[in-house]
Amino acid sequence: MSERPTPDELAEAIEEFLSGEILPGLDDHRQRFRTLVALNALGIIRRELTKLPRSDDAEQRKLAARIRADDVPTGTLARVKADVAERLQIDSPRYLDRY
Repeated sequence: MSERPTPDELAEAIEEFLSGEILPGLDDHRQRFRTLVALNALGIIRRELTKLPRSDDAEQRKLAARIRADDVPTGTLARVKADVAERLQIDSPRYLDRY
């Protein structure tokens, strides 16, 4: 149950946009330099992302099956709700404000 786009895919899309569409049209040296700095920062971010542990899709599928079967250890649903809230803080913080 991988979430798409992944952070790496988002960073890659931004890199492609900056290097393929923005950078070639920049005549101002300052803007060109700052765009190159941003591209370098994105490269650093992408390398850091490779160091993060990957989510275990198999474990998530097992947990989903247990939840559907109503076979959930005490405290598990609270932890799942907390995980969802953490993800929403990143992906869509305004959603949490509404609910």
